[in-house]
Amino acid sequence: MRLLFVHSDHLEFETTEKAGGGDLAETEGVPMEGRMEDCVTVFISVESDDEADLDGVVENAITELEDVAGQLNTNDVVLYPYAHLSDDLAGPDAAKEVMQRLEGEMEAAGYEILRAPFGWYKAFEVSCKGHPLSELSRHVAAHRDEDENEAQGEPDREPSEWKVMTPDGDLENAVAAKDDVGEDLVAFIEDEVEGIVASEGEEPPHVDLMQEKGFVGYDDLSDVGNLRWYPRGKLVRDALMEYVNDLVVDYGGMPVETPIMYDLGARAIDEHAGKFGERQYRFESGDRRMMLRFAACFGQFSIMRDMHISINDLPLRVYEMSTYSFRREQKGEVTGLKRLRAFTMPDMHTATKDMEQAREELRTQAELALQTSEDLDLNYEPAIRMTREFYEDNEQWVEDVVAELGKPALIEIIPERHHYWSAKIDFAAIDGLGRPIENPTVQIDVESAERFDIEYTDGTDSHHPPILHYSPSGGIERVFAALLEDAATMETPQLPTWLSPTQVRFIPVNPDSHLEYCEGLVDDLEDADVRADVDDRDESVGKRIARAETDWVPYYVVVGDREMEDDELGVNVRADDEERDMSLAELRKQVQNDVEGLPQQHRYLPRHVSNHPNFTGR
Repeated sequence: MRLLFVHSDHLEFETTEKAGGGDLAETEGVPMEGRMEDCVTVFISVESDDEADLDGVVENAITELEDVAGQLNTNDVVLYPYAHLSDDLAGPDAAKEVMQRLEGEMEAAGYEILRAPFGWYKAFEVSCKGHPLSELSRHVAAHRDEDENEAQGEPDREPSEWKVMTPDGDLENAVAAKDDVGEDLVAFIEDEVEGIVASEGEEPPHVDLMQEKGFVGYDDLSDVGNLRWYPRGKLVRDALMEYVNDLVVDYGGMPVETPIMYDLGARAIDEHAGKFGERQYRFESGDRRMMLRFAACFGQFSIMRDMHISINDLPLRVYEMSTYSFRREQKGEVTGLKRLRAFTMPDMHTATKDMEQAREELRTQAELALQTSEDLDLNYEPAIRMTREFYEDNEQWVEDVVAELGKPALIEIIPERHHYWSAKIDFAAIDGLGRPIENPTVQIDVESAERFDIEYTDGTDSHHPPILHYSPSGGIERVFAALLEDAATMETPQLPTWLSPTQVRFIPVNPDSHLEYCEGLVDDLEDADVRADVDDRDESVGKRIARAETDWVPYYVVVGDREMEDDELGVNVRADDEERDMSLAELRKQVQNDVEGLPQQHRYLPRHVSNHPNFTGR
């Protein structure tokens, strides 16, 4: 028997239709819908081996149930039949008997039990509490050997070992290393290793900024965690997407586009969804159980499965800007741009020849992720996570990677592999409250090729390739969150010039006599792909200067008679908080230098500020 325990804020289910033609479905003595609060939810798969001794397996399962309920300090238990934990299921009569006996014996022992019926498709919602013991799995047999008895009562997963490695190869306990590393890495260690939640209960600064500056807003007519983007914010988002697209294609990623929903009746889909472990949007479509993708894995694996891949094609890099991916985060956990239910994820999967090539790809893709931190002017702290077996086999390689990253890295050594990956590198920015925003990630997946039947041929034999999962920037929304968090710490908040919705603004002293000249200046800059506009409003110069400051315009110019006569502009440079005399050609060159090699979107709002609507109502 397989048991998956989830310490739940609540579990709610409702039957939808009978499975297997209806012959298996329980209809008496069990509710067709139900909800239980503050409980332990137990997903249960009864296996074929259990049929040899139902008495023994029920007895041992109750021991496990009581043990976990005791650890979690609850007497409220949901028993939920769930066939997807095993490929080797018992017959329906045996499974129903086990479920009924578990219910009866647990109730007799004083537990409050809610049992979901066997033999039905069910819609369900479970809210996991999220602490270290909130998700546990157990394998129960009729008889335990001595080692299993010794392990009884302990969580399946041993704790990770945490270190910090410097570029020189020095390795130190992570907590002890806090005295020798920078402030951001200290915050990362406290969050990841020590479980210290910085500024608990406070909203990160970007949540106010994204709304105050007219970038992004909430929509009460949609599901929580689905945002609406105003022109200023959409320009930033689109520029970031174009930047990542260019970066990945230059590296060798081949763009594709794949569906956003997948059939959970396909074993590979169901297994991979289970391995991922994040909350998912699941729904019924006719007689099919479907899910919305949480990443582009499914579609890109499907493409690779249907290809004829030669060894000469490797490494094979398939890439998608997945707009959108979905995760059904708990309502209370959704936070601004940092944690969403619908998000934009640049996602590349790389099929490799062997582990040697996979390690080389992991290294180079991690370096490319650090390039994004330079282009975005963000500080990323790296974390290298791997199984103990991988670490012991590749210690020198790990040292080489940290040396090439050029900064200390948090090292997590996991006793045994519980995921589809054996090694990965994550990068995190630290927000204004000292909490990490995890952005780029690259992982070596050692399971999915076999699960999805992906093969390459070397001319003689076929092989399953190790596959890398890679997002060079992480979710686009999280990148924007990190940029706003960084801006919130500045004395003069700003975005990089290439991401500023307006790069140059002209403020005519007298619109009647100076506006036409400003229009010509804008024409010149637009021909050079610079985003420029004119504040032609019937307001004082002071108020229009304040608006340019509020809009974080990197360069603004007040234009009067002197500027028209001398052809020299007094340019207010936001980054330096100073006014500098420049010709128009020098201003144009300055902006072009700022954005060199980076995407330049056209302006998304009208040329005249008087025509800029107020999207936020503020």
